Amino acid sequence: MEQQEHDIITRMNDRYMKMSKGHKAIAAYISDHYEQAVFMTAAKLGETVGVSESTVVRFASGLGYEGYPEFQSALVDWVKNKLNSVQKMDVKYGKSTQTEILHSVLNSDVERIQDTLVNLDAAAFEAAVNIILEARTIYLVGVRSCEPLADFLHFYLNMIRGNIVLLKTTSVTEMFEQMIRIDERDAIVGISFPRYSMRTLKAMEFANDRNAKVITITDSIHSPMNLYSSCNLLAKSDMVSIVDSLVAPLSVINALVVALCLKRPEEVKRNLEMLEEVWNNYQVYLNDEINFIDEEPMLNYPLMKIDKEEPSEE
Repeated sequence: MEQQEHDIITRMNDRYMKMSKGHKAIAAYISDHYEQAVFMTAAKLGETVGVSESTVVRFASGLGYEGYPEFQSALVDWVKNKLNSVQKMDVKYGKSTQTEILHSVLNSDVERIQDTLVNLDAAAFEAAVNIILEARTIYLVGVRSCEPLADFLHFYLNMIRGNIVLLKTTSVTEMFEQMIRIDERDAIVGISFPRYSMRTLKAMEFANDRNAKVITITDSIHSPMNLYSSCNLLAKSDMVSIVDSLVAPLSVINALVVALCLKRPEEVKRNLEMLEEVWNNYQVYLNDEINFIDEEPMLNYPLMKIDKEEPSEE
């Protein structure tokens, strides 16, 4: 617990809501570009972020450090600890066979899904489904290791309904430009897991300030992503090695997609049939793909309709 309290990233997350605009910009840059920030002087960091050197020094002091050198030293220690994950992985799996590694990792993922199943708030899940269906425009944001999750959700939401905007940029300024029209009729889904992205957090803060509905997919009630969210979907995600396990979050996203499909089965079927027609007309797949429209795999779930079995004639 003591190590957690002295973690530089944790300190930034805990104090983020009370930070000034300049300090938030510094925190966002360090969180998303710590590989570069760890080598920067206070002057260089300020120049990169667009604030004064004195602002950077005050930022370090505000986090409880005596000055910028102590702050930078703490950042160096945090980065070293992150890199040491490779060594930790070697200690845990170094003498294991490939089969043992496979079983260990998959069993860990199964445990995460089971933990998520037990602890996920069913009311929050239902609220998220309704928000996504009713909002005018849905904005999606997930960066770094969470970017594939946002891509996956975007792909399927686009089949279910229109007006889906995937925020993709390394610049906070460009991110705000992409969501400049967001208001109370819209919603945003922010996906972030440790190490939390300040870019994602700032996008959610901006959406909250515009009175949009905010949904987060994150790992814990202590996640800073919950600061601006009214609907929290919590999925377990621990580090097995140097790779973030995103199996449980992906399962939650799968459940969202299925629930949304079951809410609007006819619309989904029409969209898929229209896509199939476009693919055929423009020879996208040259007719070498399985015809999913007839089998309706996305809609073929017992939750949608449970028919009583006819008595067997045998």
